[in-house]
Amino acid sequence: MAEAATAPDAARHVAFFYSDDRDYAAALGAFAAAGVAAGQPVFIAVPGPKIGPLRDALGGRAADVTFADMTEMGRNPAWIIPRVQSFIDASGGRHVRYVGEPIWAERTAAELREATKHEALINLAFGQAPASILCPYDSRRLSTAVLADAEHTHPAVRHGGQALDPSGTVTPSAGYRGPGELPAGLGGPLPPCPDDTESLTYRDELTTVRALVARQAGAAGLPRHRASDLVLCVSEIAANTIRHAGGTGTLRVWHDADEIVCQINDRGQIRDPLVGRLQPLPGTLGGHGLWIVHQACDLVELRSGRHGTTIRLHMRRPAPPAGEALSGQNS
Repeated sequence: MAEAATAPDAARHVAFFYSDDRDYAAALGAFAAAGVAAGQPVFIAVPGPKIGPLRDALGGRAADVTFADMTEMGRNPAWIIPRVQSFIDASGGRHVRYVGEPIWAERTAAELREATKHEALINLAFGQAPASILCPYDSRRLSTAVLADAEHTHPAVRHGGQALDPSGTVTPSAGYRGPGELPAGLGGPLPPCPDDTESLTYRDELTTVRALVARQAGAAGLPRHRASDLVLCVSEIAANTIRHAGGTGTLRVWHDADEIVCQINDRGQIRDPLVGRLQPLPGTLGGHGLWIVHQACDLVELRSGRHGTTIRLHMRRPAPPAGEALSGQNS
């Protein structure tokens, strides 16, 4: 076991493993109440059903806390860092406390990959920010692999029943890999595309790229405005291929009962791990296309290295009318 140490950097980002709803509400309530008492802005983003018990635990102090439903705010994990950054920016330089629960049992495998990646990137995005960040993990419902990943992405780990004062002595996580370092397996290739994928190699032009995405979006039943968003996003990435990655890329598209997915592969390399997750400053060159893509899509998976870049865009299909089912087959 790692020795206890006073570690302000570790206290910035703590994973809290809980197994009892009352302990969850009491511990998070105490963390938030201490911030309110100290005059610190407090932001709590957890799945919607958990907000009510936290308000109850805070009592009158709840009026001084900002709440958000993480299932909406963090449906795409790439949306979380910009929202937290906005809260920090609006706090006038005061130290803030943020509770964020980006991982829950109903997440899909792809969402879990990106939510875990998000947890690693928090250490880069807010490593110097005046903030204490607490991330609850439900040890009753999450797998041992997910809990192990939390130890890799958080400098410190707490368990139910322990005090949650981030300014005191903490026990650093023995598995922590350092700012931005991903757990084993998350930095490698994405799972393979399904057999019914439609693919297209493009060179120096985007007409066929747009046409393929539009046709598949129509077959998937996307509303017109969402289909247009997806065409724009794929076009933005393919244009980056033409400008920065040798002009040749491969587009793969498929859909199932839940979503349509577009994957773009090229020979380029993206070196900034936070690209698309922080809004580019006015006048900044580069990064605007990936910012738009991350904001418009329901999920974005990006893997980049010396062998090239893969970007996988997910767009949810609309729920079918009651009593009907959408086909999961490509047309």
